[in-house]
Amino acid sequence: MWPSPTDVISATTSATFLDTFEASPHTGITPFQISVSLCELMRILVAEDDAPLAEFLHQRLQQEQFAVQVVADGREAQRLAAEQPYDVVLLDLSLPGTGGLDVLRCIRSKKPDLPVLIVTGAAMVEERVRGLDAGADDYVAKPFVFAELAARIRAVLRRGNRPARAVLQVDDLELDRVAHTVHRGGHAIELSPKEFALLEFLMRHAGQPVTRTAIVEQVWKLNFETMTNVVDVYINYLRRKIDSGHDRALIRTIRGVGYQIGGSSANSQGHNHSSKSTSHI
Repeated sequence: MWPSPTDVISATTSATFLDTFEASPHTGITPFQISVSLCELMRILVAEDDAPLAEFLHQRLQQEQFAVQVVADGREAQRLAAEQPYDVVLLDLSLPGTGGLDVLRCIRSKKPDLPVLIVTGAAMVEERVRGLDAGADDYVAKPFVFAELAARIRAVLRRGNRPARAVLQVDDLELDRVAHTVHRGGHAIELSPKEFALLEFLMRHAGQPVTRTAIVEQVWKLNFETMTNVVDVYINYLRRKIDSGHDRALIRTIRGVGYQIGGSSANSQGHNHSSKSTSHI
C-alpha cells in the first residue's frame, strides 16, 4: 500500500514550541511513580522549526508509542538534549539560534551514545555529509514518508549501545519496546496500544504487586476516581491473549492489592507454578 499524501512531509514555515511532558493532575503519586511514568515509553526529542511539520511528527510519533517533546530553537534543543534522558533525537540541521550541526556536536561531546537522526533538504548532500561526519547515526531528507522515518528511528534504536533496554522478559513472554511486538513461547501476540502499555507497565514491575490506582495513573494518566472497572476489563483482555492456552498463568490477582506479572505470592489467585522474572532495562 502506498503512503497517503499526508504521510509525505515537507517543511516551509517557522515553528512553535510543543511540550508533551507537562505535569498532569495526580493523587498520591510518589516521585518514584513519576519517574516510572516518564520511562514507560521511549522518549524522543524532535528539534524542528517548521510548525506544521513539528505538529505532524508530534502526533504520528505518539501514535507509534513514543513520548515526544518538540522544540523549535537550537539553543533549547541543545539544553534539553544535555539535561533530559532521551532515547533518540530527531534533529533538523536548519534550526534558528544555535545551528543543527553545533547542537549535534554538543550532543556528541556530552552524550556520545545518544542516537541522533538528522533532517535535511533533499538537495543538501554536503550538509548531510557534514552531519554524518559530525556524529549523526542516520539522516532523512525532506520531503519524506513518515513510514520510512519511523523505520529509521527503530533501526537506530535497535543498533544502539543499549539494545537490552528495549526488551522486557518474564519467563517465555517477551515485549520489545522499540518494535512494539509481544511474543510468548516464540508466538506473536497482537495487542492494542492500551493493552501494550498495560503489559509494559506490569513487566517493568515484574514480580511486584501493582495497585489498580497506580495502573490508572500510569497507564491511563487519569485520576483513579474517574475510572470504574476498566483496569479489570483490560487485565482480562491480557489474560485471554497472554495466558490462554498456556500451563503457566503469568498475570496474577493479588487479593487486596491489585495485579502482578511473574513471581509468586501466597496471596495471589491463579496457577501456583513458580515463575522466573527478568527485565532487560
